[in-house]
Amino acid sequence: MIKLSELESWLWEAANILRGPVDAADFKTYIFPLLFLKRICDVYDEEYQKALEESEGDAEFASFPENHQFPIPEGCHWKDIRAHTVNVGQAISTAMRCIEKANPNTLYGIFGDAQWTNKDRLSDKLLIDLIEHFSMHQLSNSNVEPDIAGQAYEYLIKKFADAANKKAGEFYTPRSVVRLMTKILEPEEEETIYDPACGTGGMLLESVHYVRQNGGDVRTLRLYGQEKNLTTSSIARMNLFLHGVEDFNIIRGDTLRQPAFFEGDKLSTFDCVIANPPFSLKKWGEEIWLNDPYGRNFAGLPPKSYGDYAWVQHMLKSMARTSGRMAVVLPHGALFRKGVEGNIRKKILEMDVLEAVIGLGPNLFYGTTLAACILIFRNVKSINHKNRILFIDASKLYEAGRNQNYLLDEHVNQMVTWYKGFDDIKGATRVATIEDIKKNDYNLNIPLYVEPIIEEEKISAEEALANLKKALKESMEAEERFKNLLRDAKVMA
Repeated sequence: MIKLSELESWLWEAANILRGPVDAADFKTYIFPLLFLKRICDVYDEEYQKALEESEGDAEFASFPENHQFPIPEGCHWKDIRAHTVNVGQAISTAMRCIEKANPNTLYGIFGDAQWTNKDRLSDKLLIDLIEHFSMHQLSNSNVEPDIAGQAYEYLIKKFADAANKKAGEFYTPRSVVRLMTKILEPEEEETIYDPACGTGGMLLESVHYVRQNGGDVRTLRLYGQEKNLTTSSIARMNLFLHGVEDFNIIRGDTLRQPAFFEGDKLSTFDCVIANPPFSLKKWGEEIWLNDPYGRNFAGLPPKSYGDYAWVQHMLKSMARTSGRMAVVLPHGALFRKGVEGNIRKKILEMDVLEAVIGLGPNLFYGTTLAACILIFRNVKSINHKNRILFIDASKLYEAGRNQNYLLDEHVNQMVTWYKGFDDIKGATRVATIEDIKKNDYNLNIPLYVEPIIEEEKISAEEALANLKKALKESMEAEERFKNLLRDAKVMA
C-alpha cells in the first residue's frame, strides 16, 4: 500500500515535469486526465486478474466488459501508450477517446480537450518522461484505496489552485468554507445534493464525507452538478470516481442560460442546494431571463453587470418544497446594493426563506482579497425562526497566511455553534426581525445589526503609574520652558 504522503509527493513531482513548457494554471489540464487513465488501467488489470482466477484461467471470460468497472479497448491500455516513443501525444489522445466511446454512459468526454498532439508544448521526450514517472507506482485498489486516491486528488487540486492563484477562484473553493456550509445544511442519507456551479466537485464530495462521518449510507445519496468549463467539469467527474462515488450526474453547461436538470417542463428540485458561484458575473444571460421559461426571475430581473441574484433565484427555484435548504457564497455587495438588486432582495425577504447571513473574514478565496458572505435559506423555517434572520459577524475568525488567509476547524465550529444557537451575542451575532430589516430599507449589511466590540487597551497598575509619572514630568518640563520664555520676554522689554 502506498502512503498518502508518498502519493502526494509523487503526484506533485509529475506536475513539476511540465513546469516550463506548460503554464502552472494549465497543469490540471494534463495531469488529472493522465492520473485517471493510469488509475483505471491499473484497476482494469486487477479486475482482469481476479476474473482470470475465478474462471480458472479463461482469458476470454476475464476480458468481458461485465467484469470491469471501465472496460479498456484493445490497444488503449497504459502499457500500449508506454510502448510508443514517437507521436506519444497522438497515442494518448487516441486511447482516451476510445476509452470514452467504450464507456459512453460513464466516461463520455471525461478526459477533456487537452491538446496532446501539440509538440511545441508537449514534446515526445517530455511526454515519455511524464508517462515513465506515472509508471513508477501501481494505482490498483489493492495498492491505493479509493479514499486515499481521492485525498491525493484533492491535494493536487489544492496545489494547482495555489499555483494558479487568481485563476483558481474559477474552479476551487477553500475546503474549510465548504465544510462550514455542509455542517450548516447537514445533508442526510437518501437525499439529493445539487451544486449549480460545481467546479471540481468539492461541495458534492464534502456532502458525501459529512454523511459518512455521521453514520449514514453514502450509497443512497444522489449528487447533481453543472459546470460551464469543460476541463473543470471533467475534473469534477474524475474526482468523484476516484473517491469511489458512482451515483452522480455532472453536466457540462451554462446553468443560468441552459440549466441541465428538469422534471417535465419545470426545474428539478433538491434537498440540499449548495454553491460558490462566480462573484458579480457580467454577461450572465440577462437577455434570456427577460422571459425565462423556468420562472427564475420571480423576484425580478438582475442587472446586466451583477449576476449574483440570478444565481440566488435559480437556487431558490431548485429547492425542494419542504426539505429544501440552501447555502450560497456571495460578495458583500449583494447584501446592500440598491436599485434593482434592492427590490429583488426585498421580495426574497418577504418570502421569509432567508435564515442566516454569515460575514466571513478577508482574503479567504482565490481571485479576490475581499471578504465574502454566506447566505442560508430554508423553504420551511422552524417556528422560532419565522420572520427572523440571524446575522453572524465572523470577520475576525481566520488564520493569517502568507498569500491567503484560511479558516481553522475551531473557526468553522464556532460559526456552526453560533448558527445553531440562533441568539444574540454581543459583538458576534444578532437576531433581527423582518420589521427591523424593513426599517433599514431591506439592507442586509451586517454592521447594521451586529455592532463590533471596541476593545479597550488593558495595562497593568505598574504601567499606569509609570505613564502618569512620565506625563507629570513632561508637564513640569513644559511649564519650566514656558516660565523661561516669559522671563526672556520681560528682559527684552
